[in-house]
Amino acid sequence: MKLSIVGTVGVPACYGGFETLVENLLDESSTSVDLTVYASSKSYKEKTPKYKNANLKYIPLQANGVQSIPYDIWSLCHAVFKGTDNILILGVSGAICLPFIRLFSKARIVTNIDGLEWRRDKWNSYAKRFLKLSEKIAVKYSDVVVADNKAIADYVFNEYGCDSEVIAYGGDHAIIEALNINDEGYALALCRIEPENNVEMILSAFSQTQKKIKFVGNWGSSEFGRTMRERFESFDNIEIIEPIYDISTLFEMRRNCSYYVHGHSAGGTNPSLVEMMHFNKNIMAFDCNYNRATTEDKCRYFKSEDELIAKTESIGNADHGKVMREIAQRRYTWKIVKQQYFNLFK
Repeated sequence: MKLSIVGTVGVPACYGGFETLVENLLDESSTSVDLTVYASSKSYKEKTPKYKNANLKYIPLQANGVQSIPYDIWSLCHAVFKGTDNILILGVSGAICLPFIRLFSKARIVTNIDGLEWRRDKWNSYAKRFLKLSEKIAVKYSDVVVADNKAIADYVFNEYGCDSEVIAYGGDHAIIEALNINDEGYALALCRIEPENNVEMILSAFSQTQKKIKFVGNWGSSEFGRTMRERFESFDNIEIIEPIYDISTLFEMRRNCSYYVHGHSAGGTNPSLVEMMHFNKNIMAFDCNYNRATTEDKCRYFKSEDELIAKTESIGNADHGKVMREIAQRRYTWKIVKQQYFNLFK
C-alpha cells in the first residue's frame, strides 16, 4: 500500500490534534505500508528524511493560516505525481484542487473534514465562505469522508446527503505511567486561546469565586489572548500558564487536578477532552452537541457564566470520573483509531 498523509504541520508532532493523530498512526515496526507524511519546512529546524518508517516530504510553506491553502495543494499534487494510491487529507484547506486531482489520479481519497472550520469565530466572512466551499468540494470528491464526532456526521448527512465514517481520536498516549490519582484542589483548563473556546466565560466565572484554576494556553498568540491574560492574571485564584507541550508535565497537572473545565463550543471531538477522559476525573464541559456526543451525555455541562459558577460549587460532589474513563477506554484509544483509519484504504 502507498499512502500519503496531507494537511498537517508534520511529525514528530509539534502542534495540535491532527499532528498527534498522524504520530499515532505511524508504526516503527511496520513495513507493509509505503507511507509519506508531508511536513512544513518552516516548522522543523532539523529535517530528517524518515520518522517511524514514514518518509517525510518537506514543503517550504507554513502549514497554517493563509499559506495552508497552497501548502495543502502543493502536497496533494506532489502525492499524485509520485504515484500514491491512497491519500489521507486532514482538513479542507486544499480541497479546492480535488476536481483537478480527480482528472489525473485514481488514488483513493479519504478526507477528515475537521470540525466545520467555516463556523469558527476567528475567520472573517470571506474566509468562512471559502472554507464552506472547500468543505462542499471535499465531501463531493472524496471516496470516504471522516467525521470525528457523531454530531459532525449528522451535519454531513443533513447538509450533503452523504454518509461518513465516524472516527474520533485516541487519548491514551497521555497516560505515561501508572495513574496514581491525586487531588491538589485546583480546576484545570487547557486549550487554544480563542473566543469560541469560551475562555472569557470560564475566567470571568472563576474570578467571582475562590476556586483555584490553572489555565494553560497560547496567551501571547493573539490580541484576544493578551487581553484575557492582562484582565485576569491579577486574580489570586487564577493561574495563567503559557502553552505546555511536554507530556510528562501535562500528565502531572492532569492527575493532580480536582476536575477539568472544557469550554470548546465548535469543532467535533476535541483531543484535549478525550485525553482528559482517561484520567478518571470529573469533567465540566460546555453544553453543545459535540461535547455531549463525546462524553455520551454523562458529565456535567454548563451554558453560561452563572451556571458555571454554580456548578463549581457542587462539582466536588460529582462522581463521574470512572464513567469518563470507561468511555475513553472503550472508544478513544489509538489502537482502535489506527485500525479504523487503515480499514478505509485499499
